[in-house]
Amino acid sequence: MVHPWHKNELNALLARAERLPHALLIRGPQGIGKLAFGEALARALLCESRAPGGAACGRCTACNWMEQGAHPDCRRIEPEALAKPVEGGEEPEKKEKPSTQISVDQVRAIADFINLTSHQGGMKVVLIHPAEALNVAASNALLKSLEEPPPQTCFILVTHRWHQLLPTVRSRCHHVPLAPPAPDAARAWLAKQGVANPDLALAHAGGAPLLAASYDEEYWKRRGEFLKAINAKDINALALAEQLSDAPPALVVGWLQRWAHDIACHSAGGPVAYNPDFAAAIGAVAARVEPLATTRFLRRMIGLQRIVAHPLNARLFFEDLLLSYTAFVKGRPVELAA
Repeated sequence: MVHPWHKNELNALLARAERLPHALLIRGPQGIGKLAFGEALARALLCESRAPGGAACGRCTACNWMEQGAHPDCRRIEPEALAKPVEGGEEPEKKEKPSTQISVDQVRAIADFINLTSHQGGMKVVLIHPAEALNVAASNALLKSLEEPPPQTCFILVTHRWHQLLPTVRSRCHHVPLAPPAPDAARAWLAKQGVANPDLALAHAGGAPLLAASYDEEYWKRRGEFLKAINAKDINALALAEQLSDAPPALVVGWLQRWAHDIACHSAGGPVAYNPDFAAAIGAVAARVEPLATTRFLRRMIGLQRIVAHPLNARLFFEDLLLSYTAFVKGRPVELAA
């Protein structure tokens, strides 16, 4: 079900459901409900008896199929790492970590699907999430389907980082930008979800309520330990890298990106945005580092977001990352392996 803060945008699309473009790019920050929006749109397009306003009825055969993830006229394409296990099925023995990319084979399978006759004689929907997980070969394969789509076919691409998509893919989609909810609405929603400290969680998530609600006790524990470690008088970068060896690189880069952003904001006289519970420590770092050095380090963290999902040696990556941070806070030139 679409979240209340995006109902107006969904209703606007459903009002012209019969005239929708063949490809929609739903974009916005991570954790604001874009996937729920895409799923609600797909349900409505395939529903046999839409409710007033165009939303899915939730009762027909098509809606039941969608609820079970088994509608014959809908395909969901996502990385193996995000795929939900089949209930009652045996867990296959895996020797490697599930892929975080969408492969060319997954996309090529779409061509067969969209060129078959619709099971219900209506729309066919392809939901791709997150679209930035498409590797280059997969993106090029998708482009062929986007250029000449069969009638009554709708591609719904959901993306957190739309600028990472190939320009040719972006240009063939109608963009649907979604914004986070107003802070008061987000805090009220988080309180209903039982989040202990909605203000801190929402600040740390950059205003994204679903991301804020995903932080569990283990997350806050590891994040607190990490921030205390990098704020120690003598940072032991190698020891900390060893402790982080099982952590997702994207998680650690995200922590450092938020930390550097807060240092930059404090240096410019602005408020601490992401880590208000460490405001004093951030102020102390900001007082001893050059603003230009902070900007450079922050840009490096943003740049690393492009590669953290790729296979890499996590231990060496963390060592380079933390040694570069140590150099940054001590006023030395920062060198970070790409």
